[in-house]
Amino acid sequence: MNDWTPKPIPSSALAKLPLTAEEGFVLSRLDGSTPVRHLPALTGLPPERIQAILTRLVAHGAVLPAPTPAPMPPPAVPAPRTGAASEEELPTGSEEPLPVEEEEEEAPGDAPAEAAAGNWRQLFERQLHPLPEDERASRARAAEDPELSAFCFDPVPAVIKSVLENTRVGLPHARLIARHHHNPVGLEALCGRAAFASDAGVRRWLVRNPQLPSGLFRRLWSGRRLLEQYKVTMDRDVPEGTRRTAREVMRTRFNTAPAEERVELILHTEGRVLASLVGLAVDGKTAALLCGRTYRSPMLIQNIARWSAAPPALIAHLLKQEAVRRQPQLRLLLQRHPNAPADARRGG
Repeated sequence: MNDWTPKPIPSSALAKLPLTAEEGFVLSRLDGSTPVRHLPALTGLPPERIQAILTRLVAHGAVLPAPTPAPMPPPAVPAPRTGAASEEELPTGSEEPLPVEEEEEEAPGDAPAEAAAGNWRQLFERQLHPLPEDERASRARAAEDPELSAFCFDPVPAVIKSVLENTRVGLPHARLIARHHHNPVGLEALCGRAAFASDAGVRRWLVRNPQLPSGLFRRLWSGRRLLEQYKVTMDRDVPEGTRRTAREVMRTRFNTAPAEERVELILHTEGRVLASLVGLAVDGKTAALLCGRTYRSPMLIQNIARWSAAPPALIAHLLKQEAVRRQPQLRLLLQRHPNAPADARRGG
């Protein structure tokens, strides 16, 4: 039983299940990859208590039951290697984007935590919020879960600072604060912990928090990759003020980023980012890297053709592409570009 890895059922209507605060807390710690034997250290609850809670979660339909042992499969015979290139390999000079470290889209424990958050909020509003602020701050400094998670909903920055001083505080609490605390002072305190500020889940909720100070955003995102900054500018869940700051940060970063990172941004967005880079030029290395690729995407070619800062060498390179030769409207767009070669404009 200790080797069993409990897996939450994503399709369950978790918010409607009759879970206690303790059951919701344990459920929020199940990420589908942590075995039962590690849960006592993760939750602070004794093993027998964990087993009893997991039994009830299975009965509620919130967790898959422990599987029966499956027979050992026969050993796989490796397929013979051939000299042919894999279908996933790209020819040198392709316009396909370079590999990128993607931002974590959804943290593993977020789905069950969403259900448990309702219980923690109720615990805070009904039992903790009526207490005086000084008492809440003192109590938060030594609290254990589920009370510690409930204190993450406190609107007072002093209480949040006490939560962050608690030796039991971890990433799940930091993500709750980033999402539900709406005071810039408390958010600044949260990001004073480097381990929390660098967590993808914390950053995801911070940018969606309408009280995130623009100065804090600049400190946290100014050194991040251009593509990550671009994603913030396009995320509709991010408040417009933060998206506007993200565009400013991205433009500033574009001026100093390595040429490879600029090319990566342009290719991954099929040139859509160029509309946000009006007035910015590229250096010779960036132009050379762009000119060293084959272009097949009409969208990418069209967006470059509408980019006023497109280098003359890049316009000339695009005019030689097979995709441009087959589509007169693309060729006409490029021929009308102010940086198009003179002989190309005469030919149009």
